[in-house]
Amino acid sequence: MPSLTIRHVTTYRYRQPVAFGEHRMMLRPRDSHNQRVIEARLEITPEPKSLKLVQDAFGNHVGIARFSGRSRELCFESTVRLEHSPLDTADLDLEDAARTFPVVYSTDEMPDLACCIDRHQPDPGNEVGHWARQFLPLSGSIGPFELLTRLSQGINHGFRYRRREAKGIQPPVETLRLGHGSCRDFAVLLIDAARSLGFAARFASGYLAVPLDDPKEPARDSARGSTHAWAQIYLPGTGWIDFDSTSGSTGKIGLVTVAVVRDPHHAIPLHGTFIGFPSDHLGMEVQVSVTSGTEAIWATPQRFTWPQIRQSV
Repeated sequence: MPSLTIRHVTTYRYRQPVAFGEHRMMLRPRDSHNQRVIEARLEITPEPKSLKLVQDAFGNHVGIARFSGRSRELCFESTVRLEHSPLDTADLDLEDAARTFPVVYSTDEMPDLACCIDRHQPDPGNEVGHWARQFLPLSGSIGPFELLTRLSQGINHGFRYRRREAKGIQPPVETLRLGHGSCRDFAVLLIDAARSLGFAARFASGYLAVPLDDPKEPARDSARGSTHAWAQIYLPGTGWIDFDSTSGSTGKIGLVTVAVVRDPHHAIPLHGTFIGFPSDHLGMEVQVSVTSGTEAIWATPQRFTWPQIRQSV
């Protein structure tokens, strides 16, 4: 399998030394048949008094750090080397149950999929549902995979990507009305649209895994390693399929999965608290690099677009 090295550094800076509460990290990629972690290293400065590694209810790896003492800076550096060999969606073997819309999930599958079929986003007028149904043919039938690809590409072609500094996720209705959003906003819109059509869908987050040293890639900062979010949708007999509505692509090529959850609030890469005045927080910088092989090369520093560190006084 080809190998990738992902280096992810988050640094918080403060006006004066502050104390730190508990911090939770989701930085280690999941292991699966198409990606496997070979080596993972996590360095935290200042060193925490304790670091516990657990798996949550979704099977994601979570680090929990607790601190003593004070500091003007807090830095988390994660370096992961993994084998990454995703299949192309052209190689998908769709079973008969996944060839016609609407999909029908078996009684064995439903208990596990129910929480991913129910819609959790506010949409009293079913605006997202009406928007999604425009991708159904006026007559005749359509395959679920083709329909979902249309939905994903509809977001890619019909909405403007905009990096947001604000915390949290835009409600899908708001993204629909504004016509723009970030990758996480697009993922949540696709998830809600798919659920409105009866599909089981969930939120995936991780890294856009395009190596810095890949000569085939154009020199675009956004393509040179970054945190990323997309949707996974379940088809009977086939399983979870990745749909990246930011790029309009399908499948895992170019994606390294760190977390899969039913709600994006469960997939924050790093969050915690500090004890001090709100004005003490000067800012945060994130750097992500993705390279092939074992030698990492730094990418251009990014502004962090996930929910920022919470404050407590």
